[in-house]
Amino acid sequence: MAKDAPPRWDRRMQQRLARGEAAALGELYDRFAALVHSQAHRMLDDEDAVDQVTRDVFGYVWENPDAYDPKHGSMRSWVARLTHRQSVRRLRDAHGGAEGVEATARTEDLEHRVRRATAAARADYIAASMPAPLRAALELAYVQRRDYRQAAADLGVTGDEARRRLRLGLQLLSTANSRPSADSAPPGYGPTP
Repeated sequence: MAKDAPPRWDRRMQQRLARGEAAALGELYDRFAALVHSQAHRMLDDEDAVDQVTRDVFGYVWENPDAYDPKHGSMRSWVARLTHRQSVRRLRDAHGGAEGVEATARTEDLEHRVRRATAAARADYIAASMPAPLRAALELAYVQRRDYRQAAADLGVTGDEARRRLRLGLQLLSTANSRPSADSAPPGYGPTP
């Protein structure tokens, strides 16, 4: 769901980072550190490795702000892709030297963790990209534990409209577990050229 022009905040942030504004890095960190940390933690389950991935991601963003291409999505999705790639790299490095049956088991565990983390990253991307009314309905229902009637009242819509929004949002999220084709994958989640 990339747009022709990135949101204004993304453009300004990229410009500020390119100028070397340390305050911009702090603002970016405040906005996306929880995303980076939780995504890396899902894959690595090792606090030291998670902290290192977090440092690596924000270090890369600081050193390479022009690597962000708004044609491929929001800055949030770019940071999520960087986190995913760095986490996969760390997993592969950690499991690279084993041999035999133990290596096969580790490789299968690694592949399972990578698939699970990739699905979680796709779900994050889908949730961030879906229309605000669907995202708001899902947040009310699944984060704030409201039933559809309460969500409808909070959103100022009918019960039928709240159910429709929840159903559409869940349908979109359900695609996160399917393996994307090169044509339908969000940027950064399809085959690498």
